[in-house]
Amino acid sequence: MKNDNHKIILDLLLNKAALKQNIADDCNVLFASLKEAIKNELTLLQSKIKDERIRLSYKEKGDYEMHVFIGSDVLVFHQHNNVFRLPDDNALWGTNYLRSDDKRGYFGLIYIYNFLAESFIQNRYEDSGYLIGRMFINHERHFMMEGKGQLGYLFRDVENAQINDAIITMIVQASFAHAIEFDLLTPPFEYVQELSVGQIQAISNNLQLKTGKRLGFKMKTDQSDFF
Repeated sequence: MKNDNHKIILDLLLNKAALKQNIADDCNVLFASLKEAIKNELTLLQSKIKDERIRLSYKEKGDYEMHVFIGSDVLVFHQHNNVFRLPDDNALWGTNYLRSDDKRGYFGLIYIYNFLAESFIQNRYEDSGYLIGRMFINHERHFMMEGKGQLGYLFRDVENAQINDAIITMIVQASFAHAIEFDLLTPPFEYVQELSVGQIQAISNNLQLKTGKRLGFKMKTDQSDFF
């Protein structure tokens, strides 16, 4: 029994642990390429837009996060440090691609969030941001996405889609377009009709009414097509 357990542990380390590390390494490479595509796209936009009021800049927040200021928005690209396996009840396990090799069902993840630029500039910590897309990549560099707008339907075929520079640029452009098109809506009257003295003082000092681009909008991150 002891030898059996030793063999099981050895197999897991040589296979599953190594697999997850390979996926994490590939995800690191992908995120670095994503950063370069963002910088290139911003450079192209800056060459065509001379209006200094239109924000076109970025901030790298370490190796795993990047903030992109575009117009009145901020896109936060965030790489998760862990590797995930699709749940057993996920429909993709019924495809030939995953059935023939279960290692293909492990993915690194990159998230894309959309915030208002003023939320960051004015440090309005109560403001809401929204997940607009997340990107899955496996050990064969096959990938898929779920998300809003083009991010939700252009990149769904994990069996045939392999990541490359052209696709990364498309993802960056689709993210930018969705953020710009996704308008700020006026909150319901009932939501803002009552304020405390402390809140009105905070508004006077910092203009810190809690703001989100769309009150009531929530993307299904836990009950999505893939999870």
